[in-house]
Amino acid sequence: MTPIKKLLLIFIFTLVALYISLPSKFILFGKEISRPGLNLKIKQVEIKKNFDLVFGLDLAGGSHLVFEADMSKISDDKKKTALTSVRDVIEKRVNLFGVSEPNVQVSSFEGKDRVIVELPGIKDTKEASALIGTTAQLIFAQVEGEGEEAKLIPTGLTGADLKSADVQFDQTTGKPVVALEFTKEGTVKFADLTQKNIGKPLPILLDNQVISYPNVNEAITGGKAQITGDFTTDEAKKLAIELNAGALPVPISLVEERTVGATLGGESVSRSVIAGVIGLGMVLLFMVLSYGRLGLVADMGLIIFGILTLALYKLIPVVLTLPGIAGFLLSVGMAVDSNILIFERFKEEKVRRGFSDALEVSFGRAWDSIRDANIATLVTAFILANPFDWSFLHTSGPVRGFAITLALGIGISLFTGLVVSRNLLRVFIREKKEMKK
Repeated sequence: MTPIKKLLLIFIFTLVALYISLPSKFILFGKEISRPGLNLKIKQVEIKKNFDLVFGLDLAGGSHLVFEADMSKISDDKKKTALTSVRDVIEKRVNLFGVSEPNVQVSSFEGKDRVIVELPGIKDTKEASALIGTTAQLIFAQVEGEGEEAKLIPTGLTGADLKSADVQFDQTTGKPVVALEFTKEGTVKFADLTQKNIGKPLPILLDNQVISYPNVNEAITGGKAQITGDFTTDEAKKLAIELNAGALPVPISLVEERTVGATLGGESVSRSVIAGVIGLGMVLLFMVLSYGRLGLVADMGLIIFGILTLALYKLIPVVLTLPGIAGFLLSVGMAVDSNILIFERFKEEKVRRGFSDALEVSFGRAWDSIRDANIATLVTAFILANPFDWSFLHTSGPVRGFAITLALGIGISLFTGLVVSRNLLRVFIREKKEMKK
């Protein structure tokens, strides 16, 4: 494929990214324009995307909730483990609900064990507390009797025996189902319970309220089961959240709830944005002053880098916090660093060979340095992002945000530096030189 055709593809790709990057409403030539989002329905699964940026607690504010754990029935040597389990369950439940980058911490002070939850973007504390739940005691029951005399009898199978509940989609019908997985002890209990209740309902109660009424079709001995029905995706997700809530190892109660504003304050945020814009402007100016037309091409690549990065932030979506913005700006520096290495190499090569050959050789020989520098940064970002939740490194949301934006920025900068800038130079610089000859 010729460089011109590659540039055409890059241009189309950039236009699509620009469409996503634009705000939902903006002014163009004095008229307000609304950009619609994405609404697709594939095999009865509806996908909605509004392409809006998601901001963290420091930039947008949200809800601050404090839950107190009842440790009266937990021995002293197991309290720390139980409180950590409560935190993990709450964090998992919030993530399943779709709240981006929550901040969940534990605190033990003066004999009180508490879990502090901060949810960015959620202003309604009632909605937030209902999302997390309170005591949430989950019980599997069986039905005895018929008609009006039917009674729900609790069994020994409880939320403590449930390992996880997740939303999945049936491969045949495409409908959402709730997949259950039990602990080792729960597997034995569930197998015995289903064996005794084949063809009968097995109600599931949360805080004495029936949340599901599935029928047992056969004995289930593998420790995994599915709750099927005429669910919508939201209904299946809600049921999975409620089931996961029942896995709390100890009861919790809400002791404090309040709405918090942006922790940095509007003035600090605006100053940070202004500083970032000034810094980017200085980088663009430096490249032009230092490398002339080569620097101008690098600036074009940098603008494309910014458009692609912002579009990716909206598609994933990435929660933008101030540390996350810092990660983006640092990746800008890495993107410029790649161009500087190439251009400095080009200065040396053009003395010994023709313009076109020097340009190609410069990209090839600078690659080793660019690769090593970016791999080292990516390894650091991977550790900070903590994707596998290593117990020895429980990084906070803002730290993860910094690592994610940095890693994404480095990936895109490699593309713009080695593909976009290279083809721009081939078309606008090399071909122009050859025409003069």
